[in-house]
Amino acid sequence: MTDMIAKAAIDRRIAEIITPAVEDMGYEIVRVRLMSGKESILQIMAQKPDGTIEVDECGQISTAISAVLDVEDPILDAYTLEVSSPGIDRPLTRLKDFDQWQGFEAKLETEELIDGRRRFKGELAGIDGDDVLIEIEEGTIGLKFEWLTDAKLVLTDELIRDVLKGRKDAGQIDESQFDEIETIIDSDENVAPRKTSKKRPSANKEKT
Repeated sequence: MTDMIAKAAIDRRIAEIITPAVEDMGYEIVRVRLMSGKESILQIMAQKPDGTIEVDECGQISTAISAVLDVEDPILDAYTLEVSSPGIDRPLTRLKDFDQWQGFEAKLETEELIDGRRRFKGELAGIDGDDVLIEIEEGTIGLKFEWLTDAKLVLTDELIRDVLKGRKDAGQIDESQFDEIETIIDSDENVAPRKTSKKRPSANKEKT
């Protein structure tokens, strides 16, 4: 069974190189992407097993990854290393992600047409073996995990509230901050918390 942590050949190679170091530190890799353009960016999304990560922890991972990549040197051109959390509207790249986020809205895309469509949006209903279950207008359907090419959570007030509650329970945000954001979410002014909540801790490092 494959996963969507790394898709391109270079991404898979990088993942092979950095995964042992990241896991030895007690973290999980969620996604690896080398994005080319005017400036190449190596984006690594990581988290602790409980789904959280702090800014200083992103920095620690960045330092460890840099040391390993300097030795293996899989990327020929200059690039910027960016280590970040998956964010609230996070990508779903492993089969267990679909079980963990059961009950929340997600967007899924498949490589081939399934009943005439490639895009599915609905509430995640867990997993059944290697099938991802999602409730769409026609009812609950199962999609083979290996069919998927992209998947991510949809940013909703319910999702924001759940993630913030988890961070509050973990002691990552104080009570007054949580209550203030909750009040804004429950009001008619939803723009501010959405922008704030989508900010993700990151650590950037220039590589030449």
